Amino acid sequence: MEALKKIANNCKHATFLIEKKLIGRLSLRERIFLKIHLYGCGLCRLYQNQTQKINILIRQLLHGSGTQDAKLDDNFKKELQERIEDELNKN
Repeated sequence: MEALKKIANNCKHATFLIEKKLIGRLSLRERIFLKIHLYGCGLCRLYQNQTQKINILIRQLLHGSGTQDAKLDDNFKKELQERIEDELNKN
């Protein structure tokens, strides 16, 4: 059971790094961790591929429609963040 929690925590950290990589640079330590984790975790590789594709599609959508300054409503962002945190804390 402890090993399963460790794996889950590693996946949570890996998905965080995948998202961080999309908006900025990772440290050398983060890049190494992510590379090793992705080598052994097919689910996180799938998550990375899907995240990259979604990011590309959103950029194309915003660029193509001329709404580059489009932003989510602050209330929507707050509610979404709360829902995400609730789901993460269920374990």
